[in-house]
Amino acid sequence: SFVGTVIGSIFISNMNAQNRITDRNNIGWYAANATIKLDSKFSALVEYQWRRNNYISDWQQGLLRFGLNYQALPNLQLRAGYAWAETFPYGEIPINGMGKDFTEHRIYEAATITGKLSFIDLSHRFMLEQRWVGRYTNPSLTKEDEFTYHNRIRYMARLQAPLKGKSITDKTPYLVIYDEVMLGFGKNTGENVFDQNRIGIQLGYQFNKNFRLEGGYLNQIIQLGREIDGKNVYQKNNGFLISTSFTIDTSKGK
Repeated sequence: SFVGTVIGSIFISNMNAQNRITDRNNIGWYAANATIKLDSKFSALVEYQWRRNNYISDWQQGLLRFGLNYQALPNLQLRAGYAWAETFPYGEIPINGMGKDFTEHRIYEAATITGKLSFIDLSHRFMLEQRWVGRYTNPSLTKEDEFTYHNRIRYMARLQAPLKGKSITDKTPYLVIYDEVMLGFGKNTGENVFDQNRIGIQLGYQFNKNFRLEGGYLNQIIQLGREIDGKNVYQKNNGFLISTSFTIDTSKGK
């Protein structure tokens, strides 16, 4: 989105290029999402993302997320849930300063507003996360002995447009473009007030109202929460994302 791109660009451009270290990685993300419709208002979400470095050969991160959705209005969905993530020491400069994998627990709240502009479907997602991130107080440890608390706010703008016809229905290919910016705040934020920015351009296909498949390009920029030799550290990760979305309707005995 224009807003997300501008915000991300402001934070990055304010850093002197000579006072920055960049670690580049080739990533591949593979995701499965299931929405279980409970009734006309409530649904449950189960999601797993298998995130890999060097496209597929090495671990980057595993993410499991659960949520409960409430359709407050036709164009407003509210969600609250829990997520578990395991991040691995990938790339030349691992996120964990000791080069170890670490666990993260999250509670999150989200609101998604949808709309339509001619044949284009628009959505704006606002998310607030409460994060407990594992850390090691001693390099000899094999398991995290502390979990530090962090706050993060996220905004994602997404548009999707059918590549045939004027709406996305059964057996319809479509184009997806999205941008998401993540900002940290609170006393444990450290260096990364600007935490991440993600841009995706994908092709999708809706087989029917219960199954979609999407795949395409993904760009991820991460700022690490520490400096090395007085320099800020950024990961610039490029690759692709392939995701499937299922809907299971259990309302009215379906």
